[in-house]
Amino acid sequence: MSKRTHAMPWRNIAVLAVAVASGAGCYVVPTTAPDGTVYYSHYPLPPVGTPIAVPPPATSTAPATLPVKLYPSNDQASHTGIVSGSVTNMMTGKGRFVVNYLGEVLGGEATRVSNDERRGVASAFSPGGMYMSCEYQMNTPYQGAGTCSFANGARYQMHIGN
Repeated sequence: MSKRTHAMPWRNIAVLAVAVASGAGCYVVPTTAPDGTVYYSHYPLPPVGTPIAVPPPATSTAPATLPVKLYPSNDQASHTGIVSGSVTNMMTGKGRFVVNYLGEVLGGEATRVSNDERRGVASAFSPGGMYMSCEYQMNTPYQGAGTCSFANGARYQMHIGN
């Protein structure tokens, strides 16, 4: 075997090492042109030790339907036990509220209070004449708590979300 045969793999490794080292300070990002053509651009990385800004997580703007449970908080409410329903958060400050109470389906809406994106009120009504009103505060877009009062004097603690 000649020396030239053994030198070839080391030369390839050296070329590869130089290529890797020269590309270590940048990365390639695919970009789509308005006509749909994909092209690749490189963006240099910041110097070592420079803080990198991390974008905030994307927020969902799709409506979310959340379970609602009403727990009795006075004698009138204790006769019914826990009442279940749901609220659909439209992620716009509005929502649709539905609860089944004493065999009647009450439907209405939930609305955030102006100047406070966490607090809100909810109202619902049934064709049979039963109505309710609630005040609540959201901890996140998917969880909150509040109080509800019904036309018959029953009062409940409301828990929204899982």
